[in-house]
Amino acid sequence: MPIVLESTKCSVSLGAGAPARESSQLAQHIEWVGQGLVRPECVLATAKAELFTSDWRGGVVHTQANGAQTLISAQAVDGEVLKPNGIALRKDGSLLLAHLGDKLGGVFSLQRDGTTRPVITELDGSLLPPTNFPLEDAAGRLWITVSTRLQPRALGYTKACNDGFIVCLDAKGARIAADGLGYTNEIAFDPTGKWLYVNETFTRRLSRFSVGASGTLGRKEVVAEFGAGTFPDGMAFDAEGGVWVVSIVSNRVIRVCPDGRQDIWLEDAETTHLESVEAAYQADAMGRAELDGVKSKMLRNVSSIAFAGPDLRTAYLGCLLGDRLA
Repeated sequence: MPIVLESTKCSVSLGAGAPARESSQLAQHIEWVGQGLVRPECVLATAKAELFTSDWRGGVVHTQANGAQTLISAQAVDGEVLKPNGIALRKDGSLLLAHLGDKLGGVFSLQRDGTTRPVITELDGSLLPPTNFPLEDAAGRLWITVSTRLQPRALGYTKACNDGFIVCLDAKGARIAADGLGYTNEIAFDPTGKWLYVNETFTRRLSRFSVGASGTLGRKEVVAEFGAGTFPDGMAFDAEGGVWVVSIVSNRVIRVCPDGRQDIWLEDAETTHLESVEAAYQADAMGRAELDGVKSKMLRNVSSIAFAGPDLRTAYLGCLLGDRLA
């Protein structure tokens, strides 16, 4: 049965719709993987129980099933250490890194020996802004998200943010496939491959586009809108077509059912802090302080989710402010 855990100061829940219990019991349901990670924003899992995590030392940490860790360091680009945000694992074992630089972005390929090369750094003659997430589809097309064109990015932490976009790169070149999004974050294909889902973090929506045979996207459809305290970041699908969405700040893990119903399965946030963040958001005054000052019992700004294990029922959570995975 699902378990809900709450305390007077910190809402810490695990499960949907079950009776309240002591918050200290959260530790019975969360284990930790890895150590010394630096901003493990994105986590990937393989059938071999391997984990790959973006790391701001300038590369990706490979964690084997036995727990052994290796930092695959990317080469500096024009003297700048790469800041991988989202990452993707390719069929040949190499990785794609979305560079979330202070001013510039792009997507880079990283081989296991550290060899690094640019995949895309420009679009329509202009340098790509700081880049959020890369994703390769079954046809070999590369999909890329840019959260906002604003500099610094914190200017986009508003309800009115609508300048995020999705890029498609294929044999014909790169083009903007969708524009006008509310702080574009992680993207994922549904199990059929016919729909591309996207989290719009600061307009608090999960949206989707139909995908045409040539890689064109249809009109945007809103799948779910989220309420106070939820800022959707990463996501993963389950076998029933449900989407598991994770929220920064509130450390929520929400399952969005195919019919649109939402169940919060995990939350770790201090109520008063969440209220102050919500007030700043509603006043269009949200900034780095609200994102970097997360107060919680155990989790440190959950931003990514990946399922692993022999039955794919173990969720690994990337955390922006953590040094290990939950």
